[in-house]
Amino acid sequence: MNEFEWRRQLRELRQPQMPQRDLWPSIDAALTGAEHVHESSKDAPAHPRRRRRARWLIGTAIAASLLLAGNSTWRVIRAPIADPTTTVAPATTSWKPSDPRLVGAAIELNAAQMELKLAMEQAPDSPALQRLLDRTETQQTHLRQLANQAG
Repeated sequence: MNEFEWRRQLRELRQPQMPQRDLWPSIDAALTGAEHVHESSKDAPAHPRRRRRARWLIGTAIAASLLLAGNSTWRVIRAPIADPTTTVAPATTSWKPSDPRLVGAAIELNAAQMELKLAMEQAPDSPALQRLLDRTETQQTHLRQLANQAG
């Protein structure tokens, strides 16, 4: 079959076709049946399982919202209040290497150490923050060793 035959067949498909049987009686019966079902469902009570499920879902939603509100309230109550009179003293061990290639790294490590100390004041029992602070101090020691080797 070549392209011309395909095009001819496509043109034949554009012609109006008569259905094998009359479709209107079945459509009318389906619509009438659907109207009766729809009207009767308005008057009939909801299925008991659906009512039970709706009650259960509403109860679950209320319980979840109460838990969320309680948890939020508990966290606010337990949060430490920062004293505005206390300020974090700047790091007195601020070290600046003489090698200009290492100055940027020293500044970044000092800033990271200060931020971690501030975070440790808010959550002193955090092992993750303690590990980060230890790692930062190790990197500062390594940077000082590099500066001693370079200069």
